[in-house]
Amino acid sequence: MTIAGSDPSGGAGIQSDLGVFSYLGLHGLSVITAVTAQNTRGVQRVFPLGRDHVSAQLESVAADFRPAVSKTGMLPTVDIIEEVSQISSRGQLGKLVIDPVLVSTSGVRLAADECTYYLMRNLLPQCSLVTPNLFEAEMLSGRSIRTEQDAMEAARALVGAGAGSACVTGGHWPGNPVDFVFDGQIMHKFEGQRISTASPVHGTGCVFSSAAAAYLARGFTVAAAVENAKILVERAINGAISPASGMMLPSLLPDK
Repeated sequence: MTIAGSDPSGGAGIQSDLGVFSYLGLHGLSVITAVTAQNTRGVQRVFPLGRDHVSAQLESVAADFRPAVSKTGMLPTVDIIEEVSQISSRGQLGKLVIDPVLVSTSGVRLAADECTYYLMRNLLPQCSLVTPNLFEAEMLSGRSIRTEQDAMEAARALVGAGAGSACVTGGHWPGNPVDFVFDGQIMHKFEGQRISTASPVHGTGCVFSSAAAAYLARGFTVAAAVENAKILVERAINGAISPASGMMLPSLLPDK
């Protein structure tokens, strides 16, 4: 299940997540937390749903389904974070993957300032995996990340704060992207190749986190789930398309 915002361009958010779930052979459930105005150029507006709207969706799905894994994307208000935390604490969401969507690539704030604190306090201790990019890892860990050692320490700090495991993704490194995954015992390092595109590709973080969640649902270990998600994203970026002004991942991903 994906618990996230709606992207009318289809490149990110629940639309992207559901596409990944389907591609990997899973039935996807969805709970919408916000309606956005966005396209391949960036996010223009965010309209958070009320707590009651999110609660009603969660309760309805939980009354009829038992998802193996749930992943969160945009959780724009403290009320929504607390609602997701409460239902997760009752064991109704399965394993939890957190993609801490806090600020868009174009610089638009996607969650209230106080959400970082509540995400760390209420939701992080319940998750099996958290997947911040470098900027999000800095916000969550309170550490400046300039080196690979910094990224590893941030991953350890997030596990120390309660996460089952943490993956600090390296898509924003100046060189080749390197992801670090700490599972509480072992630090895994996954190296990739920088893929040149005409402009930044919309939706890569959503595809990565939803793919990791899907692989966990299929029984992969955290390290294997992240490794396979990274491979899937790199294949998708190689096939990135430009149906509008910017670039986005294809609706039909490359062959498995």
